[in-house]
Amino acid sequence: MKNKLSFKNIHTMVGPDAEIRGDINLNEGLIIYGKVYGSISSGGDIRIGKTGKVYGDIKAHNIHVGGEVFGNVTIDDKAELGKYSTLDGDLIYKQLYIEEGAKFQGQCTILNEQDNLKQNISENTLEEPL
Repeated sequence: MKNKLSFKNIHTMVGPDAEIRGDINLNEGLIIYGKVYGSISSGGDIRIGKTGKVYGDIKAHNIHVGGEVFGNVTIDDKAELGKYSTLDGDLIYKQLYIEEGAKFQGQCTILNEQDNLKQNISENTLEEPL
């Protein structure tokens, strides 16, 4: 596939024998081979290997799911669901690639430039404390 994501800036890895309970917040990329019980937010790309499992929501720039995700996924650009992947949750994305054999149950929403602009404005708007 010509449009496959390349994951060059992966700075953090969750190994196959690792189990993380709690939310993960990163500026750079993440690759997961183990289990994560919590939400993940990354300014970079996320790759979930065949043995990787995430039980929580994910927000990132790009994602490749090769394992299992049980939660909602919000992606700024490209989302790929590999042939052995399972996604049980809603997906928001700009571009979507689904390989034959992938399992997906949820609702898809395509981001357009206007949605992206609204999202950036709402994220950068500060509220005054009460």
